[in-house]
Amino acid sequence: MVAENILKIKQEIGQKVELVVVSKYRHFEEIQKAYDAGIRHFAENRVQALLERKTQLPSDIQWHIIGHLQTNKVKHIVPFIAMIQSVDSLKLLQEINKQAAYNQRNIKCLLQVFIASEDTKFGLTETELFELLNNPIFQSMQNIQICGLMGMASNTDNIPQVKQELTHLKNIFDRVKKEFTLPEFNTLSMGMSSDYQIAIECGSNMIRIGSRVFE
Repeated sequence: MVAENILKIKQEIGQKVELVVVSKYRHFEEIQKAYDAGIRHFAENRVQALLERKTQLPSDIQWHIIGHLQTNKVKHIVPFIAMIQSVDSLKLLQEINKQAAYNQRNIKCLLQVFIASEDTKFGLTETELFELLNNPIFQSMQNIQICGLMGMASNTDNIPQVKQELTHLKNIFDRVKKEFTLPEFNTLSMGMSSDYQIAIECGSNMIRIGSRVFE
């Protein structure tokens, strides 16, 4: 069933949108089925779970972290992580840059922007985002690549609200791309199982799907 779900989603989204499968709370066997169906990009929201999965699953998996990341956990994932999608502070970026330099790596990052109506979600406000991008400390970092933005719309059945929030993030993405020289800035990660079709309509080119794959 997992393979069929992945095929259906891929046919629906086309080749221009990257599918990242969210493997949190899933058994190793389920994740292996997704891998066997051709998926190589997987995401976890907790570092501990990510470390456990990495030891049990194929070594060529490209792991993403999408949950709120504490600075003291950065050192555990920097040696192998493919992308950190949930960067929400300058302090966190500084630690990623520090650990990346120590490991002689250049880490791909997305800046997480807060666009939802729910206080439980993390992310930079629009003002904080541009303050960070203009900060000389950020501009001096040598071991990170800011590849784009990530955001989550409100968990609601109100489609116009979801569309408004996702469109707002796309507008912020376009503004950053226009105003800053960031060579790798081309990824807009928005859209999950409940709203990925809307997100793609609004300009997303990376979606994070869990339940729709494994249901």
